[in-house]
Amino acid sequence: MSNDLDPKLLEILVCPVTKSELRYDAAAKELISDQAKLAYPIRDGIPIMLADEARKIDK
Repeated sequence: MSNDLDPKLLEILVCPVTKSELRYDAAAKELISDQAKLAYPIRDGIPIMLADEARKIDK
């Protein structure tokens, strides 16, 4: 199974907190919401889109 995120999936996913676009960080295997300052993990190729599971970022 590939660890890459399907580009079509990235087109339809939005941040559950802000409803804004997400940015894929392949190195960290995370989806980044710049507006919410949250990083959602991707585990076994599945994005975990729960705010409680997201990591806070300080950008």
